[in-house]
Amino acid sequence: MQIETDRLRLRPIEPERDAGCMLALLNDPGFVRFIGDRAVRSEEQAREYIALRVLHSYALNGFGMYAIERLSDGAWLGNAGLVRRDGLPGPDVGYAVLGEHAGHGYAGEAAQAVFAHARGTLGLQDLYGIISPDNLASAAILRRLGMQQRGPIQLPGSEQWVTLFATPGAADVAR
Repeated sequence: MQIETDRLRLRPIEPERDAGCMLALLNDPGFVRFIGDRAVRSEEQAREYIALRVLHSYALNGFGMYAIERLSDGAWLGNAGLVRRDGLPGPDVGYAVLGEHAGHGYAGEAAQAVFAHARGTLGLQDLYGIISPDNLASAAILRRLGMQQRGPIQLPGSEQWVTLFATPGAADVAR
């Protein structure tokens, strides 16, 4: 799977190729604040994270998170894709960019590409988004995708409350 937009390429994440960049993303202050600390502190742990979380999702679901690269220079900006989460009846549209690339519209452009791929190519109509309640930039991205805020939710196995968004007509989620 590869998706291109005017400025970006989304491609499968590879353990050897992307471990260093994934390590940087997982420890980026914005990622830790808004998504969470994944306790990945070395490239070896990043390779394991990719194998266990990303490659496993590709095999199990046929989708997952993808590397975001800038077409003009090949720079690795972050990741975006679809995630299956316990407690959600459909895939979650996820995205994160390194802090140095924030504010340029890359996360929104990547999220739009993932959303279009999910609906058009994969035929998925019910899509969800979960964000930290204070992540106003992500809330704006999900609204631009046409998602509606459904309110706070606590996913199974998590102590954190997140704000849930969903496409119109998507199934309700137990809170």
